[in-house]
Amino acid sequence: MADQHAIGIIGATGGIGSALAKRLAEAGHPLALAARDQGKLDALAESIPGDHMTHVLDATQPAQIVEFGKTAADRFGGLAGLANCVGSIVIAPADRTTDEQFETTLRLNLWSAFGTVQAAAKTMRKTGGSVVLFATAAARSGVPNHEAIAAAKGGVIGLAQSAAATYATSNIRINVVAPGLVDTPGAKDIVGSDMARKASEAMHALGRIGQPEDVAPLAALLLSDQSGWTTGQVFGVDGGLATLKTRVKV
Repeated sequence: MADQHAIGIIGATGGIGSALAKRLAEAGHPLALAARDQGKLDALAESIPGDHMTHVLDATQPAQIVEFGKTAADRFGGLAGLANCVGSIVIAPADRTTDEQFETTLRLNLWSAFGTVQAAAKTMRKTGGSVVLFATAAARSGVPNHEAIAAAKGGVIGLAQSAAATYATSNIRINVVAPGLVDTPGAKDIVGSDMARKASEAMHALGRIGQPEDVAPLAALLLSDQSGWTTGQVFGVDGGLATLKTRVKV
């Protein structure tokens, strides 16, 4: 039977997903990697050590995530963890956000998280395991023009805390990582100009935006047995964005 410590990553080819995959693979975990593009999945699997499974899915369809979880559990003899690294960035006030944009934001962020919880419940009830979902600092403090993404990611936080209570008796732990702005392909429209980048940096108390490698270590820890008494929590990895005022030189 394959290593019982296999971990599934949904959205594995994104900035944070690929950084997490690299970190887990280097620690010796076999991985089930899921994303929309087979070519990108193959490139990721070839770039990290180990023999890993790849799976193409549409993360806006929870049933496809559940099927991915079952397939991965069959392949590896079980799953010890699932991380949903799927997400999007929408910056616009509510009155300038279309219904289509809002629905897409909900599907990419909240629906995909719901499917991840469903998949974990169906594959980890007998063995226990860890689920890591991703929110955003904007769901923890008021940030202008973030209504759609804050609503979606706020839903992720509520989902995680309720599900953590529901599945605690099955030893399924569910936690949330809430980053600030991270320099990923999805953020290219925000950090593409010097003016926008400097404005974003100034919003973070530590004076810079994050890198995927800033976020991956905490997600990896939450997926490991080292966090075995941690569930239902929201962890900010955000340069102080959600809780601290912007930089004031002293």
